[in-house]
Amino acid sequence: MVKRGHDVFVVQPLPRAPVGPLGSLLGRPHWSEIARMPRQEFRDGIPIERPRYLHVPGRALANADGFARAGCSRLLGAATCDVVVCDYAWPAARAAAQLRAACLPTLINGRGSDVLQVAETPKLAQALGQCLRDAGNWCAVSQDLVDAMDRLAGGPARGVLVPNGVDLDQFEMRDRSFARQRLGLASEGTLVLVVGHLIGRKDPLLALDAFARAALANARIAFVGAGALRPALDQRARELNLGDRFTLRGEVPSASLCDWYNASDVLLLTSSREGRPNVVLEALACGRPVLATDAGGTAELLVGLPQCLVDSRDPEVIGRALVSLLRNPPTSQRCRAQVEGLSWEQSLDALEGCLARARALERAD
Repeated sequence: MVKRGHDVFVVQPLPRAPVGPLGSLLGRPHWSEIARMPRQEFRDGIPIERPRYLHVPGRALANADGFARAGCSRLLGAATCDVVVCDYAWPAARAAAQLRAACLPTLINGRGSDVLQVAETPKLAQALGQCLRDAGNWCAVSQDLVDAMDRLAGGPARGVLVPNGVDLDQFEMRDRSFARQRLGLASEGTLVLVVGHLIGRKDPLLALDAFARAALANARIAFVGAGALRPALDQRARELNLGDRFTLRGEVPSASLCDWYNASDVLLLTSSREGRPNVVLEALACGRPVLATDAGGTAELLVGLPQCLVDSRDPEVIGRALVSLLRNPPTSQRCRAQVEGLSWEQSLDALEGCLARARALERAD
């Protein structure tokens, strides 16, 4: 957006958190990281401010209100602000009423769990629906999410699809042997790749169990990512006696992800909840097939590739689908063609259209 000539100002409210070992003692080691984050900084020339607010565990609505008040206090004090994007719908959408009262056009942007998980709690679903009505404008990264937000708002379908794009220059097709050599991986055998946070909704344990059930000869599975389920994943791999067929690499720089995709034979995604998964876009751009569970907007990326989508969370079923896909995968060119029309430029075009509409509606009111 900056490169397109827009002024961008980011406000990221953060909970007050103690410095030191207290967070680890209370089971919240990320507190120290939050406490150390600067209140003001510039990233690539973009100003970022992080006002603090009081966060009390277990009080979702009160915490969302605290988040919104902290954000609005800074936004409303800014010299100029033409439109506000509440990116990651909850809790940011809780600011919609205050922003509307200040005659600031507001767009609520849904990403995934910020809508779907919130919608599972009736009290929060009702609150988010009211926020959408207060803002009057919303968008999301998948049609599945757009439809969910329309239902929550309970009125005319006003949601707009602003899909994630993929950088086709960064994520390119490369020779598999070359990619494996760069990563220090064995040149022979099948490599099943799992990329993402090791957390419940990504369900890496299901991916591991499905791989084990597939019983693929001379095959390995590699997890790229970090998260709370890492110890459980390690333990499960030992229980399955996978030995050196299991690799847990942790987080890697985004620049090296292209090599990981190209080194693999298939990307396996077993999420229970998704918006529009970037890993699917990136793997396809690298010419690699994907096997994914049917969650959220994932199916929208795999239209025309029915062998890449499985409507089950049974590891036995997923394992059989994995074997079938590896035996008869779509070509690299077919995978790449699936996402060639999904550029970030198109995504920004859609976002600019949403922002222009929000401003026009505010002026009309």
